[in-house]
Amino acid sequence: MSLDFLYILNNAILIVIYLALYFSLYKGNETALLTGLVLGLVGITAYFSSNMSFEMLSLSNQYASAASENIQLALLGAGSALLAIYKGTAFNVYYVLNAITLLIFAIVMYRSDIFSKFPAIIGIISGILMSIPSTVATIGLIFSLGSLVQWAIFLVLISRIFFQLGSNSPQSI
Repeated sequence: MSLDFLYILNNAILIVIYLALYFSLYKGNETALLTGLVLGLVGITAYFSSNMSFEMLSLSNQYASAASENIQLALLGAGSALLAIYKGTAFNVYYVLNAITLLIFAIVMYRSDIFSKFPAIIGIISGILMSIPSTVATIGLIFSLGSLVQWAIFLVLISRIFFQLGSNSPQSI
């Protein structure tokens, strides 16, 4: 859990959210939305490649059953290397690309008649706060925690709109 295992689930769901935003806002904004969608999907792919949850679980199991202290030291070294990779380039690429994606979608939402201005503004605030990755010292941690609050509000607001859109007949959308 401490290695963001839940982020794997979050990002799988995020693909569906990005697609829902893309298709709900599509008319008249194709280029911006396609750019946002591609950046978001590339970012999510980068995250999946950076997450080391299962590798760390495997190392942990090996460590617990290691026959000697030398093997345990080698496994600790492997774990340290995985942690460096986990908070390295791929994670930061994921973070920044998804901030850009959120900003693109939120700006298009702001100009849209489908969504009200409030969720768009919350999305813009969250996107700005996400522009500094959580791995960038204390400021990154503060910004990431601030973005999570805004992100949660944003998700609740757009979910309500998606449910409303889904309950309408195809002719009225």
